[in-house]
Amino acid sequence: MRKKIVAGNWKMNMDYTSGMTLFSEVINMVNDEARGDQEVIVCPPSLFVYSLAQLAKGSSKVSVGAQNCHQADSGAFTGEISASQVKSVGAEYVILGHSERRQYFGENNELLAQKTDAVLKNGLRPIFCIGETLEERNQNVHFQLIKEQLEQGVFHLAEADFAKVVLAYEPVWAIGTGVTASPEQAQEIHAFIRKEIEAKYGVEVAENTTILYGGSCNPKNAAELFSQADIDGGLIGGASLKSRDFTDIVKAFNIQ
Repeated sequence: MRKKIVAGNWKMNMDYTSGMTLFSEVINMVNDEARGDQEVIVCPPSLFVYSLAQLAKGSSKVSVGAQNCHQADSGAFTGEISASQVKSVGAEYVILGHSERRQYFGENNELLAQKTDAVLKNGLRPIFCIGETLEERNQNVHFQLIKEQLEQGVFHLAEADFAKVVLAYEPVWAIGTGVTASPEQAQEIHAFIRKEIEAKYGVEVAENTTILYGGSCNPKNAAELFSQADIDGGLIGGASLKSRDFTDIVKAFNIQ
């Protein structure tokens, strides 16, 4: 049975004090209010990972991830952080291929495949992001684009390694815009992704792969999105910066 996950991506927000306060609130709320076996992951700026991971030790439901890492084990890469360094401070996950990394930092599928290998090599789990822009959707190339992102980014993995990957579908046109893909639109893409996994790795692997939705998910639409057959949770941006909103999204699984 595939894992249900709600992951928060703080992006470049929060200072240390406000981040610690927010995370403490999230842990307390999730521990007190969330039912079921859904996992909660918080991905803060890398400076805060160690401190948050220490707080998370007291929770069986909340873990910590990083927002990115470098593909090399070590070296003269000023300002970068390796997967082994991320692992050493207590993170369990790493977000890879977020649309903002692709757009602003020129990360392509080949580079992301290398980063995926580095993450897995160091005992971390990648949250691998895929998705299309509005222009690509309007040109009706979004299915082919997503297929290429899968094939070039993660389908080189052996079955045992791919089984450790969490996928996140991001309709780029719905990130930070307030526009959300309809549950039917999101489900259509999630089902397509699962079919592509099945074609590559077989039914069992496909049925056990967690696929998250990442595109303006909020407390009002989370339950309907999460009720779709192939949507296993969310990668949450803005709403993860408010403990009440984020916890209410986690609790959306409670009402299914």
